[in-house]
Amino acid sequence: MLIKGYDDGPLVAGESLLAHPGFWSNYLMAMCGDGAGAERPVPEWFGDDGADTDALSEILFDPERWPVFRVPAADGLGVVVVYRNLVGDYGIDYLLTHPGRSYAQQIASWEGALSGTGLTWHELVRIADNPAPAAEGVEDSAARLLLALPLLNDMHSPESAPARLSAALTAAGAPQDTAPDTAGLLLTHLARRSHHDHTWGSPLSGT
Repeated sequence: MLIKGYDDGPLVAGESLLAHPGFWSNYLMAMCGDGAGAERPVPEWFGDDGADTDALSEILFDPERWPVFRVPAADGLGVVVVYRNLVGDYGIDYLLTHPGRSYAQQIASWEGALSGTGLTWHELVRIADNPAPAAEGVEDSAARLLLALPLLNDMHSPESAPARLSAALTAAGAPQDTAPDTAGLLLTHLARRSHHDHTWGSPLSGT
């Protein structure tokens, strides 16, 4: 696979991995634990178990194959998520695709914490709800929202955000009885990061 503007490693389409047990706990669980005294997140919050999570991590972080998850949009910005599996420099890179632009722009990276440029909740929802059926990538709106979620940089998400995120988690396999709490923890973590990192801005806002 080739992504113009990103030439760092052996990229492979990763979208089929979304349906594997253990994917969402690998991808989102680290964002659920915040601060002393907080309950330690577990894979079961995402409908997974530890064995599934460990097994899939070996695939996700394979240095010989870097999974790519494409979230193209029919109108406006799209997101590309790349597992950067350099030995000794593992991380996740986030790219934006722009209409009319032939190359992707890297805006953020995850290496234990996210650094770079973020998006507002409304921008994430627009991406989630605006798939490009003619393009290769993820079409399911719940999966699209969850893949783009780490980019959230919004201290004031709307009142509808927890319910929307909880529904997306449930659609992805999270238990209905714990999904609202998991959604709340994710949003709290992301809002706290936005509050402390003043270098973050939206690529659409010009900040």
